[in-house]
Amino acid sequence: MNNITPYSSPHYFIYLLVLLLPIIIGLLFGKRFRIYDFIATVIILVITFFGGNASQGISLIAYVLFEMIVVFSYLRYRKKKNNSFWVFTFAVVMAIVPLVFVKLDPLIKNATISLFAFMGISYLTFKSVEIIMEVRDGTIKEIKPTEFVRFLLFFPTITSGPIDRFRRFQKDVLNVPSRDEYLKLLKSGTDKLMLGLVYKFILGYFFGTLLLPKISILALSYAHQRPLGISWALVAYMYCYSMYLFFDFAGYSLFAVAISNFMGVKTPMNFRRPFQAVNIKDFWNRWHITLSFWFRDFIYMRLVFTMMKKKWIKNRITMANVGYVALFLIMGFWHGETWFYIVYGIFHACAMITNDAWLRFKKKHRKQIPSNRFTKYLAIFITFNVVCFSFLIFSGFLNTLWFS
Repeated sequence: MNNITPYSSPHYFIYLLVLLLPIIIGLLFGKRFRIYDFIATVIILVITFFGGNASQGISLIAYVLFEMIVVFSYLRYRKKKNNSFWVFTFAVVMAIVPLVFVKLDPLIKNATISLFAFMGISYLTFKSVEIIMEVRDGTIKEIKPTEFVRFLLFFPTITSGPIDRFRRFQKDVLNVPSRDEYLKLLKSGTDKLMLGLVYKFILGYFFGTLLLPKISILALSYAHQRPLGISWALVAYMYCYSMYLFFDFAGYSLFAVAISNFMGVKTPMNFRRPFQAVNIKDFWNRWHITLSFWFRDFIYMRLVFTMMKKKWIKNRITMANVGYVALFLIMGFWHGETWFYIVYGIFHACAMITNDAWLRFKKKHRKQIPSNRFTKYLAIFITFNVVCFSFLIFSGFLNTLWFS
C-alpha cells in the first residue's frame, strides 16, 4: 500500500468513516475514548506517512522528537522566571531549522538535508513556534508531552491546516460537548463535508484538470508571437488558475474542519468568501485565514512592537509599511526560493501599502468620495482582479511562459 495523501482518494474517506464511527458514537453518549482516539490517530498516520515509502514517517518521528526537545527545553528554562530575548530567539530559530532545511533542499539539491521532509512540516512548525512564543508571553505556563504530541499530530489538519491555536484546541479536546451541541457539530461537519466534495472533486476538477491544461497549452502557443506572451489565453489562465486554487484548497480545508467537527473539535475555518473582499486587507482576513492570522500575530505584530519599543522607526506609517514588506517577503520565501514566490510576496506588500494609503486618503476626503453600492461592487471587482493577477504570479506559469 502506498502513502495516501489526506482527502485525495475514496480509500482515505472509507478509512476515515470506519475509524470515526466509534468516536461519533462515544461523543453522542457523552464519552471520549482517549485510547481509541490515539489508536485511530496512529492508523491514519501510518496510512498517510508509512505506506509504500516509510521515509516520510521516519522523518515525522524524528521531527516530533526534535521539536519536543526544543519546546520542553525552553519551557523548563522559562519556568525559572527567565525571559531572555536571546534564549527565546534561539529557541524559535531551532524550532524552524527543520523547515529551513526542507525549504533549502531544492535550492541546494542536497538529498542529505531532507531528513525532515514530510507532508505538513510547515504547519507543524507553525504550531511549535506558537507554543514557544506563548510560553515566553506567559499565556502557556504548562504543557504535557502527550498534549504537545496530540496538538501537533491532530490528523484532520496535519498536512495542510487549518492552523489551530493550542489553548483553543485544548478546551475542545479536554471537554465533551453536550448531546445537543455535538448534534449541531455533526450537522455542521456533514454540511462542510458535502460542500468540500463539491469544491474539490467537482469544481476543483473542472477548473484544474479539465480546463487549465488546455488553456495553458493555448497560452504557451503565444509565447514567441506576442510581447511577453501576453494574450487573452493568458488572462483566461489567470482566472482559471485562481478558481482552481480556491476550490481545491478550500475543499481540502472544509474536509479538515468537517472531520474535526465529527471528533468534537471546532477547528477554525480557513476561508470566508475571499472573492467578496472589498480591499486587499479584507481579502487576507478571508483567505487562508488561520495562516494569515498566524503570520499577523506572530510575525507582523511582534516585529512592529519591537520596532516601536526599540524606537528603530518613529513614523507609524513607515513602521507599518516595513512590517508589510518583511511579512510578505517571509511568506514568499516560505512558499519557495523562486523568483515568482518572492515577487508574489512583494506584490502583496505593495498592495497592502497602497491600500492603507488609499484608506487614509479616503478618510481625509470622506465628503468628496462617494460610498454606496456601486463603489462597493467596484471595490470588490478591483480587489478580485488584483488577487487573481497575484495568483498568476504565484502559479509560476509566467516562469514557464518567459523562460522555457
